[in-house]
Amino acid sequence: MGKSSVSDRIRVGIIGASPQWGWATYAHLPALQSLPGYRVTAVSTTRQVSADETARRFDVPHAFASFEPLVEHPEVDLVVVSVRAAEHARLVRAAIAAKKNVFCEWPLGVSVEETTELAALAQAAGVRTVIGLQRRLAPGARYLRDLLQEGYVGQVRSVTLQVSTAMLGHTRPKAYDYTADATKGANALATITAHFLDTVLAAVGDFQSVAALVTRQFEHTTLAETGEVIPVTAPDQVLITGTLKSGAVLSAHVEAGKRNGGVIGCTITGTEGDLYLSQDLTVSGARGDNQPLQPLPTPEKYLLSAKGALTDDAHQTAQLYAAFAKDVAEGTSLAPGFQHAVKLHRLLNTFAESSASGQRRTL
Repeated sequence: MGKSSVSDRIRVGIIGASPQWGWATYAHLPALQSLPGYRVTAVSTTRQVSADETARRFDVPHAFASFEPLVEHPEVDLVVVSVRAAEHARLVRAAIAAKKNVFCEWPLGVSVEETTELAALAQAAGVRTVIGLQRRLAPGARYLRDLLQEGYVGQVRSVTLQVSTAMLGHTRPKAYDYTADATKGANALATITAHFLDTVLAAVGDFQSVAALVTRQFEHTTLAETGEVIPVTAPDQVLITGTLKSGAVLSAHVEAGKRNGGVIGCTITGTEGDLYLSQDLTVSGARGDNQPLQPLPTPEKYLLSAKGALTDDAHQTAQLYAAFAKDVAEGTSLAPGFQHAVKLHRLLNTFAESSASGQRRTL
């Protein structure tokens, strides 16, 4: 994106812009500051003093202690919902009612019914939407997709995704206490599986059939700051086996609470070679037989925005914002919206149903 005049910029209001912690100040605000097509015009938290602090740090003209004045403000075109998942629905509804475009972090709703309702409301109101599945637009992820489409590995035979992370295990920060509750929409299935599997499916295509095991091995978790022990009802293990519409097979193991040696990566095996997508979303590959995987640098054309000093997470978020701006300006459909959120949430429900029934499901 080139330089933009003030009048051309998309004016953004961010709900949940806590100055102390959270995705808004870690990823959204740095990302938006790096993009000339955007201007953050308002932030809100639940306390005026914290909203004012974020506004000062990021040079935002308006700060509010509640979301209502933000969504109604005439200088806000796009409302960003960056709070706990259980709070998404009421804030998204308010933004839609105000006829504002909406960017909601994943998941859109805590259930497929809530997600479907919000997508329908947005469609009926005629507002544009973005769902926070930014990894699928990372330069390396888009490069991987094109390498597969161009036949780098020949015909894809298998896809293996491994995600093992220390997050959401036997201990967690007090700020994450809600993740222990399966109904709150943030756990190994609802968020970790969703984010990483969505990135892979963006490159390899959709499932044809699937069987899954969704289970919980932690009965309790300890809040790190206080030592309080709370019950856990949310799953911490997800195992998936399936066939893709292309005919390839896919297996995935997502494990929360890994004590040591966590791994995040995806291996793709084809008739002519192999590719690997690493945790930082860079690609390596090899063709032929018995060859070591070599880094495949991502071409510059896959960058929708410059990385500069941004963290990987902030840059991925910037890619999503850049895609949305391109969609608005050119009528493209690069950024995933609420309809995509419905599709992915239904897939997660299929995993849970397969696990409960012990049966493979055809999609």
